[in-house]
Amino acid sequence: QVQLVESGGGLVQAGGSLRVSCELSGVTFSTGVMGWFRQAAGKEREFVALIMLSGRSTWYAESVLGRFSISDNGKNTVLLQMNRLKPEDTAVYYCAATAKGNMPVRVEDYDYWGQGTQVTVSS
Repeated sequence: QVQLVESGGGLVQAGGSLRVSCELSGVTFSTGVMGWFRQAAGKEREFVALIMLSGRSTWYAESVLGRFSISDNGKNTVLLQMNRLKPEDTAVYYCAATAKGNMPVRVEDYDYWGQGTQVTVSS
């Protein structure tokens, strides 16, 4: 019943911008977090950004700080705006959700996952 669906991935040149979106359905959190992770070929899945569903506090990985921005519309839809993209940003980007109310940055902290969307940055 719980579903997360990402969209908006694609190909972009280095220095360009891209926005990915995630829609969550089938579950409602009174408190919790939605986050973005990414996984490059041959690497572990890593944290990118999160937003708390109450209060809208955000947290970013150091590698994307100042370039990426996470936001939500208050209706279980979260956006990740990616600017000044670099080739090392190339990865499958995953949306995730958890009922935890802190600032989880570990894969194992999240209960629900989307299928991922490919982002490729050319040099």
